[in-house]
Amino acid sequence: MANTKSAEKRIRANARRALRNKMYRSRVKTAIKKAERAIFAGTPNAELVREAMSLLDRAAVKGIIHKNNAARRKSRLAKKLAKATASPSS
Repeated sequence: MANTKSAEKRIRANARRALRNKMYRSRVKTAIKKAERAIFAGTPNAELVREAMSLLDRAAVKGIIHKNNAARRKSRLAKKLAKATASPSS
């Protein structure tokens, strides 16, 4: 339990930030899932991939995820899209 007013405020602020970060992380994961679902369904949609990459960049800029984490996930998504568009049969 917090002993000072500033520690109590810190707890409240951390709770608000955690909630906001959770919202952004969830949004990113949903966008990635939608893009991957489209790719694996055989209808690769570059627009969905672009939206997911944009959300990853925004989360990295805000410090919600590390910039290398965002870069890695964007790279994997781009690789999946490239593979799907190169050979639509597989």
